[in-house]
Amino acid sequence: MPILIAIPFLLLELYLSLSVGERIGFLWSAIWIVVTFIIGVQLLRLSPFTVMGNLDAVTRGKLSLQGFQSVSTSYFIGAILLIIPGVLTDILGIFALLYTLYLQFVAKITPEQTNFKSEKQGEDNVIDVEIIDEYTDHNPHA
Repeated sequence: MPILIAIPFLLLELYLSLSVGERIGFLWSAIWIVVTFIIGVQLLRLSPFTVMGNLDAVTRGKLSLQGFQSVSTSYFIGAILLIIPGVLTDILGIFALLYTLYLQFVAKITPEQTNFKSEKQGEDNVIDVEIIDEYTDHNPHA
């Protein structure tokens, strides 16, 4: 089954790479491949710092565990796709990195808003009671 997906992907990758290479020239194609390779390697080199920053966001409650997993996975996939030479893999890598940015800066608003709403409603461990004094005399004429 993976071969049925890989063959059309590789053919599309080859077609796009040759098409773009024909339009921009061999030198610019070679520069493109080298630059995206360097960017991908740098992203992988910085990945421990990125993961630690995301773990810090999880401990502060600004990122859920599922969000942490999604951010880390899309970051690594984006970096690896940029390392692989080809136009289609570069485009997919850029989309994966844009998705990472979306998850880190846009989608993280939702957990903060839910925490904010729960704080506004009050604390769960407070019990509201009324005290009635049984020993006070209710008859003022006695």
